[in-house]
Amino acid sequence: MHFNKDGLLPPKDYPLTIEQLKESILVQGPGDGEPWDRDWRLHLVDNLEIMVKQLWKIGITEIFIDGSFVENKAHPNDIDGYFQCDIFDFISGDIQHNLNKIDKYKIWTWDSKSRRRCRNFTKKQLPMWHKYRVELYPEYNQNSGIKDEFGNKLKFPAAFRKTKDNFLPKGIVKIVKPKL
Repeated sequence: MHFNKDGLLPPKDYPLTIEQLKESILVQGPGDGEPWDRDWRLHLVDNLEIMVKQLWKIGITEIFIDGSFVENKAHPNDIDGYFQCDIFDFISGDIQHNLNKIDKYKIWTWDSKSRRRCRNFTKKQLPMWHKYRVELYPEYNQNSGIKDEFGNKLKFPAAFRKTKDNFLPKGIVKIVKPKL
């Protein structure tokens, strides 16, 4: 795994366990002598691991991360991602309910009314971001709210595979369970 000339992972899915992610260029850095906040990135992955294990406990295994965390950026603000789920499990509230039974902070919600401001940030954030600095969104074939360079609404898989500013194709990480 390496960054291309644009500071992105070359376009494809990179399946990694959490342990492989911790040892990857995304946490350890590209080794080019440039500053890299390894400790912060490791902290983000430790928080991601908590949330991923909760998703695994309720049977969700298709989990993807992207955003500035998977780019050549020394200090990303957070980890963004999505998980694939059944639309009925999401709409019924079962996913949120089952995850909040596991998480002691009850951070699993995507209700816009739950968003709060954080000092030095303009965008209101979900409770999961405030606690873990990770935002994982359910994906059940709906639009992501992100548009492509032509103004077309994108679904999560497509939206996460291009940069938001100049629409360059990029790779993302698929979090996989370790083989026992």
